[in-house]
Amino acid sequence: MDDLRGSGRARVAAGVVAVLTVGAGLGVRAVAGGDVAKYAGDALYTVLVYALVLFAAPRLRPVAAAAVAAGLSWAVELFQLTGVPDDLGRRSAAARLVFGSTFNAPDLGWYLVGAASAALLHAGSVRLVRAGRALPSAVAKQGAPDRV
Repeated sequence: MDDLRGSGRARVAAGVVAVLTVGAGLGVRAVAGGDVAKYAGDALYTVLVYALVLFAAPRLRPVAAAAVAAGLSWAVELFQLTGVPDDLGRRSAAARLVFGSTFNAPDLGWYLVGAASAALLHAGSVRLVRAGRALPSAVAKQGAPDRV
């Protein structure tokens, strides 16, 4: 049962990260322009994909989740070479947000930046959670502290 609760907490965390990532993307667009907003948006796009991947598969390790997120982001970017996303984007704002419109090779690198950043934050948070779980048992083994 503990594993099921852990998966539930992981899904909630992934959902929160997804919402925060969308907020960060909107914030970057509001305060920055040009290439800064564009490439930050590319990296954050992959962070969002990473969060959605973890929502769907909460037990994935950071490197695996990063590989899936980067792969999906690359697939969407390469799909833009077909012209189909541009056509869909003219008909639907949602399609334009999901698929973009035109291929841009530097985006591929920024997707890797987003995936690597998300994986580092994920790995760090896993370590913190595990350290927090280990702390009470370590304190119990040492005994209660003397009262003053």
